[in-house]
Amino acid sequence: MIRAMAVLLMLSAPAVAQTVPEPSDYRLDHYRAPVPGQITGGTTVGPEEAHALWTDGKTAFIDVMPQPPKPANLPEGTIWREKPHETIPGATWLPNVGYGKIADVTADYFRAGLNKVTDGNLSHPVVFFCLEDCWMSWNAARRAIEWGYSDVYWLPEGTDGWRLWDYPLERVTPEAGQPQTG
Repeated sequence: MIRAMAVLLMLSAPAVAQTVPEPSDYRLDHYRAPVPGQITGGTTVGPEEAHALWTDGKTAFIDVMPQPPKPANLPEGTIWREKPHETIPGATWLPNVGYGKIADVTADYFRAGLNKVTDGNLSHPVVFFCLEDCWMSWNAARRAIEWGYSDVYWLPEGTDGWRLWDYPLERVTPEAGQPQTG
């Protein structure tokens, strides 16, 4: 009886979030894994704080969710349809810029996208996001901080947390100029 009560108590106890230390460099693999609770030089926000920034309309939102490339070995005549992507309304989708190591052409695409949404103002507030437990947004935010952006927000829950709060989403396509992969 006591054992059954102990098991019942364990099952009903609230889950404790896993604490992940902030690394000293970019995350290079296993991008879908628990993330740290902070980003040095930036501000971590939850969905409610991000929604307030979104509602205010003075903050740029950048979605860094990767986009799968079209397979190179598709048989001739195969129709390829991109998977639809939903994001926070008004956000700019810059796919594939959140990897730990990015090619110069991808870095140029990322810089151009940042420049466009901030009008070249390094102090313009920017929110980076992807999905929950996705290191891509952390890497992208860190890179922006290293490039001199001073008002960087990071939304670790990404569109998953945004959706959980029943905030709106819209279907988007990637920002023009995306480097081709695959």
